[in-house]
Amino acid sequence: FCPGCQALQPPAPRPDLFRLMDCDRSFRIDAQQLQRRFRSLQRAVHPDRFGQRPPEEQYYSEQHSSLINKAYQTLLNPLSRGLYLLELSGVEPAQETDSDADSAFLMEIMEINEKLAEPKNEDILEEIETLIKVKQEELTREVTAAFERDDLQEAKKLLAKMKYFANLEDKLKAKKIPS
Repeated sequence: FCPGCQALQPPAPRPDLFRLMDCDRSFRIDAQQLQRRFRSLQRAVHPDRFGQRPPEEQYYSEQHSSLINKAYQTLLNPLSRGLYLLELSGVEPAQETDSDADSAFLMEIMEINEKLAEPKNEDILEEIETLIKVKQEELTREVTAAFERDDLQEAKKLLAKMKYFANLEDKLKAKKIPS
């Protein structure tokens, strides 16, 4: 907002999402604090509050609201938060073609994919869901530790593994939706 006239201003071209959401630039975040900041910012700039304002401010309001949603979603999710931290540090995320992933890990992913490809079986789906959740929690702990000791290459490898499990999670959700 303009300090003089209180008119909403355009968002910065490439804002730091951590600063925007008033969080430390760290993998470890306080989800409740993040949610409070999200709600507070949305209350201030939500497009519904700018219906009677000039079109330019309405447009800025939509931009700010969208940016705040993006920041919240990015920082709330461990995978996207980790990838964003790598980006801020100038580290390219691992590509699918990087063959750093160990063969035992890739075999595990392949086996889960094969189970997911089988005809729908609630027991197997629940078993896979539990396995994915446990693996994601384990990887999140390992990524947290890697970032805390500033080992960005290790964080990059672990985030690549998290990405595999996120893909499995998406496949699982798609399979559970009644057809």
